[in-house]
Amino acid sequence: MTRDIALPTPARPLKIGTRGSPLALWQAHEVRRCLMEAFELPEAAFEVVVIKVMGDQVQDKALREIGGKGLFTREIEEALLDGGIDIAVHSMKDMPTLQPEGLALDCYLKRADVRDAFVSPRYGSIGELPQGATVGSSSLRRRAQLALRRPDLKLVEFRGNVQTRMRKLEEGVADATFLAMAGLTRLGMAGVARGAIAPEEMLPAVAQGAIGVERRSADAPVAAMLAAIHDRETGLRLAAERAFLLRLDGSCQTPIAGLAMVEGGEVWLRGEILRPDGSASVTGERRGPVAEGAAIGRALAEELLDRAGPGFFG
Repeated sequence: MTRDIALPTPARPLKIGTRGSPLALWQAHEVRRCLMEAFELPEAAFEVVVIKVMGDQVQDKALREIGGKGLFTREIEEALLDGGIDIAVHSMKDMPTLQPEGLALDCYLKRADVRDAFVSPRYGSIGELPQGATVGSSSLRRRAQLALRRPDLKLVEFRGNVQTRMRKLEEGVADATFLAMAGLTRLGMAGVARGAIAPEEMLPAVAQGAIGVERRSADAPVAAMLAAIHDRETGLRLAAERAFLLRLDGSCQTPIAGLAMVEGGEVWLRGEILRPDGSASVTGERRGPVAEGAAIGRALAEELLDRAGPGFFG
């Protein structure tokens, strides 16, 4: 197989674009490790290129106020289109549902834990939070889900990487927060979580726990390399989830949750849409053949929109 692929070398390394946070760097290094292992390449055959993105540079405003999901990808995708990098590594929950013309996203590593983690220096679970406790989160989905379940809680904006958020908790900015269990595990910080929240209690963000690798559509050698590390089951699950999100026009301004599982030859997709203030939610699920995952995602989205009625998102 490798004889038909133009492999990178230390003299002409494959450039991997990424954000600069500790978690983003871990993900880029993991993609590098997978490619090194698949093709028996030295580390010097790769170069990790850190690219500053707007979402990391502006920390004093809510994401919904400065542009939504593209804030974590736009500059990286521009570098990919310009040839400054050869591939881009992304947290899939941050990715817009459509890629710019000339780019393709069809490689996913094996998905990790999809659950949200409850993090607090003083309390062990959502149920232990006292009346009126303050919870910090930058996720509109998490805020809406929490407001639906605990309308007594005070919700505040809470941005920054994992380390920044942990510092804010210690400083008393909030009594608790939520992080992705996958991210904590990847950083060797799983012990920070007081517990993982089952999807039955809080359905996670679409594509949470998945790492995607983006490339130029016309770059056949890179496409062949990435095919060797692609996890098929993760791809099937995300096909359903991202089609669901696309039909709902999901952004950082719409609270949407979704999770697909592959069971035998079927995809089982669960979805939830919420009013931003958490005053109402609509949930549903669908099952069908794995080959029809995208159609299942669109159908579930249509069902939830019909049941919610016009103006549901406010």
